[in-house]
Amino acid sequence: MKSFFLFIWESLKIVLVALLIVVPIRYFLFQPFFVIGQSMEPNFNNGDYLIVDEISYRFLKPKRGEVIVFKYPDNPTQRYIKRIIGLPGETIEVENGEIAISSADQFLALDESGYLSDLVETSGNIKITLHDNEYFVLGDNRMLSSDSRRWGTLPKENIIGRVFLRAWPPGVFAKIEAPAY
Repeated sequence: MKSFFLFIWESLKIVLVALLIVVPIRYFLFQPFFVIGQSMEPNFNNGDYLIVDEISYRFLKPKRGEVIVFKYPDNPTQRYIKRIIGLPGETIEVENGEIAISSADQFLALDESGYLSDLVETSGNIKITLHDNEYFVLGDNRMLSSDSRRWGTLPKENIIGRVFLRAWPPGVFAKIEAPAY
């Protein structure tokens, strides 16, 4: 009987140590995220299982081109996945299917050929200047994406983290990097 209780005690210690390791990692460093919908196709598909890095943005600023998961500004209980296009202080102009980004010291006609097909057109006619801690985000599937063209800018405090890794399906397992512009 004593060996049975010893077995239970040892098992409980293992479970407790595992929880003490896994729970902080899951809630403060990395978080799983399932892609639901078509707004990021063809780069991320419905059902993809992603790992979101929650700690980087505590030390670094989000960069253009990074794919992020965030709380939808109009309903913070919903989580969205989009790509950062505009950074704080920039003016974003979408016109005739083209995206122009300007700030006090630069002008950029955004070239997205590294991750979007030439057939993808960015519809809309919008010009918006981002304030401090505001971002302009777009889905990769521009025709089916509810993004900053529809609901406006994304406050920095809504950003949960950047997509770090695609873990499922196995055939497309990959570390996710921001494109170079």
